Amino acid sequence: MKYGYGRVSTASQDLELQLQTLKSEGCDKIYSEKFTGTKADRPQFVELLSLLKKGDTLVVTKLDRFARSAEDGVNLIKELLSKGIKVHILNMGLVEDTSMGRLILRMLSAIAEFDRDMIVERLAEGKAIAKQNPDFREGRPKKFTKKQVAHALQLLETNSYTQVEEITGISKSTLIRAKREVTKGLL
Repeated sequence: MKYGYGRVSTASQDLELQLQTLKSEGCDKIYSEKFTGTKADRPQFVELLSLLKKGDTLVVTKLDRFARSAEDGVNLIKELLSKGIKVHILNMGLVEDTSMGRLILRMLSAIAEFDRDMIVERLAEGKAIAKQNPDFREGRPKKFTKKQVAHALQLLETNSYTQVEEITGISKSTLIRAKREVTKGLL
């Protein structure tokens, strides 16, 4: 059986062109939805995947219509191929367990690897730029200012950790760590 899948990300986008294209490809049944591609739990897509069986073909207009990323697409295609299901990405070609299908899959894998490398590179560049700022701090931002912590430590002189935590909202573990840093001369 030949199944089609069409998806757009927002309610304001139109599915009609994808649906017409899938119909013209001779799909027996077409699933479609208006759902963000960043989520794996798209209801119509999950239902479609549960129906696919050996010998079926999944038809999509573009890779990004059913995969969240090139890497996700490669993994999904490998999974479907292992079950004997063909994947026809209309703007790329038919991916099946043949020499040509494996070539297309290798090319997709290379694209996915390149995509990952580019993301890592962009993150490193962004971090290098951020580090030029003298106020840059790596990691999660501090929840409390030094002044707030100093005030809480002052309160500890006459109150218990629990009382200070209730007064300031600063947890006992944070207070203990701050007290240790003051003792070592780090704060």
